[in-house]
Amino acid sequence: MTQLAEKTADNLRKIRQLKPLVHNITNFVVMNFTANVLLASGASPVMAHADNEIEEMVDHAQSLVLNIGTLTDAWVTTMIKAGRRASELGKPIILDPVGAGATLLRTNAVKAILAQTWVSVIRGNASEILAIAGASTTAGGVDATNSVNEALEAAAILARERGTTLAITGASDLVTDGRRSFRIQGGHALMPYVTGTGCSASALIGAFHAVDKDPVSAAATALAFFAVAGETAGDRAAGPGSFMVHLVDALYNLSPEEVESRCRIEKI
Repeated sequence: MTQLAEKTADNLRKIRQLKPLVHNITNFVVMNFTANVLLASGASPVMAHADNEIEEMVDHAQSLVLNIGTLTDAWVTTMIKAGRRASELGKPIILDPVGAGATLLRTNAVKAILAQTWVSVIRGNASEILAIAGASTTAGGVDATNSVNEALEAAAILARERGTTLAITGASDLVTDGRRSFRIQGGHALMPYVTGTGCSASALIGAFHAVDKDPVSAAATALAFFAVAGETAGDRAAGPGSFMVHLVDALYNLSPEEVESRCRIEKI
């Protein structure tokens, strides 16, 4: 859609101008890559999870990203504490429910976070979203075993019930709040072969949501930008290793005008 393509470019310009601070409580596997993705895109990342500074850090940040990839009970408590503070201040919270449905710890952690904070966007793969919705899924780890289309109906229902926005990533991406739904095309087949691409998409939504108060628009435009960067990196990469480097370069070098002309967002 032309309007959302223009919004994608506009949001990217704002990020590069304002450099919003995105507070990530994220997993050890992806901290470095996620931080580099945010820096390359123009945002300012902070990775802070110490319980005795968490509320103060939330005060400084423009958005909060909670990622349960390497979860412990203590981290769940800290995430809820951070989420409560962000909710009090009206700051956007993005939840990445890594591996939800694979273990009770992860599934229960997501339920606790959703019950005690106001999450504006949940970004996950189809299997994770189905698990949160209580639908049938074959999840056995952190990778998706269900398609994005399989999760569409459950995501729309969950979004309406929770008053939140669902962003489901896969071969194509879907964003819905139960009333408005958009599909984002693009990316590259090498993206699943680099750990942290999904987590980085969640962090980027945090950056876009920091400058765009509409969670549907923020999620759709962030994923559209990431998809264009993925396409660009894929055209230049020889494999997963070089793809990762080219992806960070693409996020840095893509102009808002090129992103606007190339991104593909359709209403469904």
